[in-house]
Amino acid sequence: MKQRSTTPVSTSFTAKAVIVASVVLMAIATPIQMSTVAKADRYDDQIAAIQREVDQYQAAAQELAGKADTLQRELDRLSNEKAQLQAQIDLSQAKYDKLVTDIADTEKKIADNRKALGETMADLYIDGEVSPLEMLASSKNISDYVDKQSYRESISEQLSKTIERIKELKQKLEADKIAVQRTLEDEKNQRELLTSKESEQQKLISDTKGEEAAYQNLSSARNQDIANLRSAQAAENARAMRNLGFGTIPQGVAGGGGYPGAWASAPLDAYVDPWGLYTRECVSYVAWKIHSTGRFVPHFGGAGNANQWPSTAAAYGISSGSTPRAGAAAVWNIGYYGHVMYVESVNGDGTITVSDYNLNWDGLYRHYTRSASGLTYVYF
Repeated sequence: MKQRSTTPVSTSFTAKAVIVASVVLMAIATPIQMSTVAKADRYDDQIAAIQREVDQYQAAAQELAGKADTLQRELDRLSNEKAQLQAQIDLSQAKYDKLVTDIADTEKKIADNRKALGETMADLYIDGEVSPLEMLASSKNISDYVDKQSYRESISEQLSKTIERIKELKQKLEADKIAVQRTLEDEKNQRELLTSKESEQQKLISDTKGEEAAYQNLSSARNQDIANLRSAQAAENARAMRNLGFGTIPQGVAGGGGYPGAWASAPLDAYVDPWGLYTRECVSYVAWKIHSTGRFVPHFGGAGNANQWPSTAAAYGISSGSTPRAGAAAVWNIGYYGHVMYVESVNGDGTITVSDYNLNWDGLYRHYTRSASGLTYVYF
């Protein structure tokens, strides 16, 4: 039935926050007008005002959704960093545990070698009580005597050196253990810090998504108000047309008449078509219908309400008249905006068969026969 303003509405985040804070006041201060005597333009004014609120809510929700996505990416980064750190902690812990085991092994080796050295020293002590002459006498020969003496001394020296080497190894292992332990403590502290950051990030995400949901709820509530207004508007429009002798409004069909599916399946006024008209309105459908037959349709540039079509078309050299013609746009000067239909055929009984959209303010397609009188025809 109409062309709505295509001027976008934007607001700052602070302004949006004010909207949320004052929503209860707005609900009280701007009640929905449901009077049966309200005119179409009054409904449209209210619908337009609520739609601006919805647009603000949606913009705020989208901004918060973007913020939540950014926060989630940061949380994912922290979680990944924490996982890598945990893998390093596991390696450090395994290294630490191995050093503890190695130190225990070296301590056992030291004890075993000390025991062996003690036994060797004891043997040397016992042998030391035997005089060289007695040892020589017990030996097979001089060479055997020298071998015995050298062997005892060699064993004693080797055991002493082994113990010293093992002690040095233990000292190194102890130093390595201390270094790994410090590294492990540092890594665990980093993990605790990352865990704390993760918790803070998760809270931020939760709070942000909660704000987004609040805006979405506001949007849904106000969309329902719009639906209620449209329903009341449709009823009022039907009564007005009956008073003008139109009769019963034909049943509408969603997405009929070959109108592009992307527009027909979207909500009423969801898009602006190539001619500057809101989709699923009568003006958008008729503009598309004429264009689909290969004829020129101008861009209406803010002057595309149905009752403006004759003057707007005239600016492009397109004539108008009172004689019905198939393929013409039939303008019915009703209500605040008027209504436009596409003339499918001219019948011999003074009627015309037309197709249109949104006759009953519902965004639906209709195909019906009506009187040809009282209309202005634009001959594209």
